[in-house]
Amino acid sequence: MPAIVEFASLRRRLSSLLYESLLLLGVLAAGFLVPLMALGMMTGIQVAGWLEWLYIFILLGVYFVWLWRRNGQTLAMQTWQLQLVDVASGRAPGLGQCALRYALSWPSTLLTLSGFGLIWAAFVDRDRQFIHDRLCGTAIVFNPRINQEAD
Repeated sequence: MPAIVEFASLRRRLSSLLYESLLLLGVLAAGFLVPLMALGMMTGIQVAGWLEWLYIFILLGVYFVWLWRRNGQTLAMQTWQLQLVDVASGRAPGLGQCALRYALSWPSTLLTLSGFGLIWAAFVDRDRQFIHDRLCGTAIVFNPRINQEAD
């Protein structure tokens, strides 16, 4: 019998997003800033701006896709007791689904920052899901059992 889960509230997801942005500063410092500074200081090579952006896209993609695929959660999602699931099965999404969600989250984030994405999630979507989740067939659910299972 599948467990009954509830969609995470918009407030909880936005709080997790804010916390995630702080954690990403560490990921970017360790995976982007330090290696590029070392490359520049040791060899004098300056990487082209477009290549730096591509590297950031790939670095963050590896971070998110790996964690979403592993257990459906990033560290911020664990803290806020959230989990990414495939809507059809209720389980962690597949690799392709995670990669598609990551790629679609970039334009969706721009829509959210412009206000349209928030209006969509708050008033238009019946489950209060963001556009990239709706397109990918994923959802972020509230799952308080996650922390209890670890104890």
